[in-house]
Amino acid sequence: MEKELLHGTLEVLILKTLSWGPMHGFGIGRWIEQLSGNELRIEEGSLYPALYRVEKKGWVEASWGVSDNQRRAKFYKLTAEGRRQLHKNADTWSSFAHAVARVLSAKQQPVS
Repeated sequence: MEKELLHGTLEVLILKTLSWGPMHGFGIGRWIEQLSGNELRIEEGSLYPALYRVEKKGWVEASWGVSDNQRRAKFYKLTAEGRRQLHKNADTWSSFAHAVARVLSAKQQPVS
């Protein structure tokens, strides 16, 4: 489950990032890092396989373009199915995060 959770979390972060508009891989990783206050550092070895997975699932489309620094880059765009998955996965992840937070913030021991 841990690997699935990590993959699913990165995938939903990518989908959320792309909900703002098309972006290249480096920009996606940078946006997630900046928005998280550099708490979430996305390594290339995790980011690009995740981008490949969401593209293969039909949640994003990719096309080649030119980045702001005039380099050739692959840009990713959220599809309609990707937008549906974003809403579904964001709700699931939010519920999971709240459940974990309740357990971690417990002020009393469990009753046996």
